[in-house]
Amino acid sequence: MDGPPLIVIFGAAVRADGSPSAALLRRIGYGLQASRAWPDAPILCSGGVGRVGPSEASVMLEVLARAGVAAERLIPDEASLDTLQSVVVAARLARRHGRPFVVACSDGYHLPRIRLMLAALGVRSVGGPTGGPRGALKHRLGMALREIPAIPYDVVLVAAQRRRLLS
Repeated sequence: MDGPPLIVIFGAAVRADGSPSAALLRRIGYGLQASRAWPDAPILCSGGVGRVGPSEASVMLEVLARAGVAAERLIPDEASLDTLQSVVVAARLARRHGRPFVVACSDGYHLPRIRLMLAALGVRSVGGPTGGPRGALKHRLGMALREIPAIPYDVVLVAAQRRRLLS
């Protein structure tokens, strides 16, 4: 498979006023950096409606458009409500359109789980650009600890249901 990869920006919270949270802004920034590194790559903006506000994907689309990313590159995924659903949509798109790999744009603590699930679905990936550790140490530690049980749970789930998830 030749050609550009599929860039995937994984969602994070939207504030009650409809603005992106700090985490969502970071992830959009990583996606924007990736969009410049792969100027022909389509960009999947993945994230549904959370507790409040518009969908994470629609907020991503708006910020990326304001930053000058061409609308024809942007693919909204407003149905995915968690990492697993976003990974499945990304894997289906990458496979269906013959993308050589996925560029996963998320926070560093989140990337190992994303990449392991993509691998379990037979999709190559690279971690997108990150800005290094951000935020309070307590928050980063809490998020990293959340990933400890999530990684084996999601990877086993994906591997066991691979055929169904890709159909």
